Amino acid sequence: MTWDAALDLTALVLILIGALLCLTAAIGLLRFRDVPTRLHAATKPQVLGLVLICLAVALSLRSWPVVAFLVPVVLIQLATAPLSAHMVGRQAYRNGTIDEVGLYVDELADSKRTPPASGG
Repeated sequence: MTWDAALDLTALVLILIGALLCLTAAIGLLRFRDVPTRLHAATKPQVLGLVLICLAVALSLRSWPVVAFLVPVVLIQLATAPLSAHMVGRQAYRNGTIDEVGLYVDELADSKRTPPASGG
């Protein structure tokens, strides 16, 4: 097996694993019942799936301009996915749309009230 064939095979395996992770994220969004579990399903496997797919594309194309394009894509996804999940989860908590039966420790009990509206 040549070096190019090994890289292509590795890229194929990474794309399949990444696609399966993205598929499980989509299934989790449909199957889970409340906001925190849906956010967990939407962020963790989806981000890892995207990273694996981008790595596979870089291995398959073997081009520095492609790598230079994919690195910011991965970094932006790694930075924004947890931030957006946190913001959506906190807003769901404030709206009361979280199933509180599953909360063992409620660390946000003091901040449950909505912030005052800024008016002028």
